Amino acid sequence: MTTARSTEAVLTVRNPATSEVLGELAISTPGTVDASVERAFRTQPAWADTPRHERHAIMLRFSGLVTEHAGELAVLLSKESGKTLDQAEGEIAVTARLWRGYAERMLAWVEQAHFLDSQAGNERDLLLTHHEPLGVVGAILPFNFPSDVLAHKAAPAIAMGNTVVAKPSEEDPLTLLREFELLREAGLPDGVLEIVLGGPAVGQLLVVDRRIAALSFTGSTEVGISVASTAAKRLAPAFLELGGNDALVVLDDADIDLVVAEAVSGRLAVNGQCCISNKRLIVDDRIVDAVVDGVAARFEALVVGDPMDRSTELGPLITEEAAARVDEQVRATVAEGAELVTGGSRDGNYYRPTVLGGVTASMAIATDLEVFGPVLPVIAASSAAEAISLANASRYGLSGSVFSRDIARAMEVAMRMQTGQVVINGSGQYRADASPFGGFNDSGLGREGLSTSLDELVQNKNIVLRGVLPAARS
Repeated sequence: MTTARSTEAVLTVRNPATSEVLGELAISTPGTVDASVERAFRTQPAWADTPRHERHAIMLRFSGLVTEHAGELAVLLSKESGKTLDQAEGEIAVTARLWRGYAERMLAWVEQAHFLDSQAGNERDLLLTHHEPLGVVGAILPFNFPSDVLAHKAAPAIAMGNTVVAKPSEEDPLTLLREFELLREAGLPDGVLEIVLGGPAVGQLLVVDRRIAALSFTGSTEVGISVASTAAKRLAPAFLELGGNDALVVLDDADIDLVVAEAVSGRLAVNGQCCISNKRLIVDDRIVDAVVDGVAARFEALVVGDPMDRSTELGPLITEEAAARVDEQVRATVAEGAELVTGGSRDGNYYRPTVLGGVTASMAIATDLEVFGPVLPVIAASSAAEAISLANASRYGLSGSVFSRDIARAMEVAMRMQTGQVVINGSGQYRADASPFGGFNDSGLGREGLSTSLDELVQNKNIVLRGVLPAARS
């Protein structure tokens, strides 16, 4: 990877497993950000005028190139993010699928025409509803799923005639920079996708820029609220996918082996750093000991190590600071009275998978303390009604799950959980390409997915043709 000149502010990208320097990149200055936004702004009208079949062809070529270079991209993603190689391979496969999927759905888009004879005096009028792109979309991305999230933000925007200025996370931008090269190879014109590099200050430049017609942000709730507040001052829409403290509810008739398997796998995505991972286990008190024992035994048997090793099940957190933050949260919860069943130790960027038993409703981790690491607090509930109350006692509402052999009981709980998604008899760590993904409450605004994103990234223009329809037959 190209090394920045010594006179420039430098972004150093490291392998979180080894601290190896993977690249040194120039941080975007206000001037370079301004130039990127200006290119996207000036390019957008011509891109909007590009026939859809041509946009479709470019996106399909890129999807094919991602598949062709999947091995290279997955290795790079694993090295810079710390996620296991198999998870990185899965993310790159999803990336290729999403770019293809959004291209195909865009090609099938049909404009609408309406007869207006439902209103007296308009019997001969025809209304055409045309969908126009918003303009330039600013996309601010997280570290945990950089390739996947860029696909969900940039692909539908580009498909519908928008241009995009994207800011990757400063921790792992290298995979996206390589994908940017492949997009250019696929024929994407200059200015359709611009990438700027840096931390929050660079992202803020996009948020306040009036040439940015809409913002799409994935990250913490606190930053998301700031993004939305600033955007609202200039009436720019903000699509937000934010934090979560997702509950996994276990009723007394659940399959305990299934619960343990799903709770563990659902918590370990990106080494516990996933917004829709199950972060609270709420378990019927008649089976809570069995669940705690099962999860603890599985956690203790996990292979922790280099994510590039195929035998590794859990890799490092993205930075040492992130691991230290998790350690502080665990220690604070133990100080509140929770039991440290297993884990609870840190070695550099690595954090041992941890189970906390005896967690009560009054503890921060039971409500609004989102732990971004491999930690599972277990809360006992005496009934399904109490479990629902505990699950809903949070400012968040992104995803969740419920386990029961009785589907009717599970459906009742699912319908009463205040969250954007509930998975029955599976981890809440679930995102189908086509699902309208997003959260309730402080977990976000808007929805992303093949079924919804195209609609979110256009605006309606009504064109009325007066008197063009034939008069009624006498």
